[in-house]
Amino acid sequence: MLSQKARYGLRALVELARADGVQLTAGELAIRADAPRKFLEAILLELSRNRLVTSRRGKFGGYLLARPAADISFAEVIRVVDGPLALAPCVSPRLGLRKCDDCPDLALCALREALARARDATAQVLEAYSLADGAASSGALAS
Repeated sequence: MLSQKARYGLRALVELARADGVQLTAGELAIRADAPRKFLEAILLELSRNRLVTSRRGKFGGYLLARPAADISFAEVIRVVDGPLALAPCVSPRLGLRKCDDCPDLALCALREALARARDATAQVLEAYSLADGAASSGALAS
């Protein structure tokens, strides 16, 4: 499940994409992303450390995307904030495909194939969906 931290981070970055190169303050982003300001500031710091946003300090400070919105995928943001997309370490390349703590044998795991397929499908969708796509979306889902 996507954490609240990742949802706030994605919303803030989509708002930066919508701002189209206009710098926004943490307060403006908090309002636009409907996120608590202090919590969002911590998320933005993490995103800045991972070079997804750039920040400027001072009276005229604020945040900008570090790269074009079309070049930043939802998957990249989620990995920075929440870690691997995989549901278990045995199917996560980022975690070295290591055995789960309660699994007696990685090769005989009955769950692994399904979890790997879920990871692959999730990654395929989230890698293909950029902040620019999110900014262009109305946010409504079709039935």
